[in-house]
Amino acid sequence: MLKKENRIKKKNDFALIFKNGKNLKAGFFILKVLNNNLQLSRLAIIISQKVSKKAVERNRLRRLISSIFEENFKQLQTGFDFVFLVLPNIKDKDNLEIKAKVVEVFKNYIIKNK
Repeated sequence: MLKKENRIKKKNDFALIFKNGKNLKAGFFILKVLNNNLQLSRLAIIISQKVSKKAVERNRLRRLISSIFEENFKQLQTGFDFVFLVLPNIKDKDNLEIKAKVVEVFKNYIIKNK
């Protein structure tokens, strides 16, 4: 589970990210990224009822994306806000495919250059 300081909760933060954030579309989700000028990175995952009417399925997807974020957290550059907007076509994908796509986006755009 993500620590509280690594979660985006405030309405103002969401508004700022949606207004000024960079969009990265990757198949079955949209990732919005914005520099937050903090010493840590934060995450929010948005899964609407269009993805699934069942809260159990939406929460499973939320936990999966959150765990992928946690696994790769130490490799990420600090100082970014990430908002995952999950699209309805994710229902057709299995966990390995979802994980591969999320990690691919992190590697291409966000992970530190060594």
